[in-house]
This record gives sequence, C-alpha cells and structure tokens, in this order.
Amino acid sequence: MGKYILRRTLVALILVLVISVLVFVMLRVALPGDPAILLAGDRASPELIAQIRKNLGLDRPVTEQLVIYLTNAIRGDLGRSIQFGQPVFGVVIKAFPFTITLTFLSVTVGTLIGLGVGILTAVKRGTWIDNVSIVVVVFFYSIPSFWLGLVLILIFAVGLRILPVQGSSTWQHFVLPVTTLAVGQSALIARLTRTNMVETLGAAFIQTARSKGLSERNVVFRHALKNTLIPIVTIVGLSIGGLLGGAVITENIFGLPGVGRVAIDAIAARDYPMIQGTVLLVAITFVFVNLITDIIYVYVDPRIRYD
Repeated sequence: MGKYILRRTLVALILVLVISVLVFVMLRVALPGDPAILLAGDRASPELIAQIRKNLGLDRPVTEQLVIYLTNAIRGDLGRSIQFGQPVFGVVIKAFPFTITLTFLSVTVGTLIGLGVGILTAVKRGTWIDNVSIVVVVFFYSIPSFWLGLVLILIFAVGLRILPVQGSSTWQHFVLPVTTLAVGQSALIARLTRTNMVETLGAAFIQTARSKGLSERNVVFRHALKNTLIPIVTIVGLSIGGLLGGAVITENIFGLPGVGRVAIDAIAARDYPMIQGTVLLVAITFVFVNLITDIIYVYVDPRIRYD
C-alpha cells in the first residue's frame, strides 16, 4: 500500500508539471495580443510598453520565463495578476471555496439521487418504472449543462420569480447552479448503478443470501449495493474533475465569484499569471481527488491489491 501511494503521488506530481508546461506554452501560442499593451493602453508610448514588459518579465526568452515560473510555483509564488495587481495565489484561494462548495454540493446531490434511481430501476427491472426512468435518465444525461442552466433561469427566476439568478450570499443562490451540475451527475450515476445492480442481483451469492431467508432490503443494501460501489467510487472521483470544469461556465451564468469566473475574466484580460494559477490549482485538485479515489478503492474492496 505504501509503495503504491508513493508511486501514485510521484505520477501525480509529474502530471501536474506536464499540465503546467502545456498551459504555459499554449497561452503564449494560442492567446493573441500583448498583455503589456493591454495594461498600458493603446495610446501608450513604446518606452512605457517596453518598461511594462520588462517588469512582467515578458522581454525574456520563453524558456527562461518557463523556468522562472516553475521555480516560483514550487515555492508557492504564482506571480502577480496583471488585472488585479495582487498575488495570484491570494486571488485564486479567495475564489476557490465557492467552486469547491458548488462542486461538493453538486456531487453529493447528484450521487444520492443517482444511487436512489439506479437501485429503484434495478429492483423494478422490466416494469414501467424501469422503462420510464431509463428514458428520463438518458434525456437528462444528454442535456448540456449550460443550456439547462439557462432554462432553469428562464423558468424559476424570470417566470416564477422564486429563486435568485446571481450572487452567493444565501443558500437560495446555490439551488439553480447545483441543480444545473447535479442533473447530469445523477443521470450518469443512475445508469451505472442500474447496470451493475442488475448484474449483481443475478449473482450466485445473492441467491444464497435470499435462500437463507434474508429480507429483500438486506439483500439489496447490505450485499448487492456494497459490491456495486467500486465502479461508482471511480465515477464519482472522475466526476469531480468534470464538475470543476463545468463550474467555469456555470459560475459565469449564475454570477458566482468562483475560480471559473476568475479564469474567464483573466482570459478576457490576457492575464497570463492568473490563467496559469487557476488552471494549476484546478489541476492539482483533480489529480489529488483521483489519488484519494484510488486509495479508497482498496478499502471499498479488500480483494484489490496493488503490487
């Protein structure tokens, strides 16, 4: 176990390093414009623009900029935001709790609903409940989150006027964005749970449990569900990364001051340090969650061992 965790941690660190390099290179290749000109203004003198470029380190070779960026990042220094004039780490950390809250609530709500629907459809396999649920699950799984968010705003904020659209001061502000992200999550978990539950309920050990006179509730929840959790744990871990990415759009739609909104504003302002900082933090979170998921794997099923 110890060797496996160490090996996975090293792989995670290498992955974060590769992501950092790719983001650094892609920003300078794909993002048009000069941040020094944007910061100085179109009417600024060439001398002022050159001074700003020097202060930002943009006059140095790209390879030297990359080395400086990676060296400072290891120390926890992600540079200063061109847009805000503040340390990137401080700005991102201030916005990160909103993104984590949104992601955590979405994963929790989506997983609980998905498990409930998946178990119900597996137990009621072949009935009208199963058939209707399959259609509903496929429908909601196919809906893009940004489109669903706009529809929810149109219905509950504009039409019924019972929920706010933008802000984060009360729990009502999280209802629509959490619903937007949780719908797709619940549909995915429901499909996976039903498929694995149907297979597990037909296994020999389930028939043995029933022959011993155990109640159907105990058979389903204590035996079948426990053996179904392994792939679900994996999907939940991977979904966190997907929801972190989906939060970028959702936060902008609902006006939440999270990392996604900071990243979009940074892209519009060509704020290289801020873009790198947001992407790096999200990447580290995603890699860390996947590492925890792999470790939980062993405890969920003691039969799994890693050499």
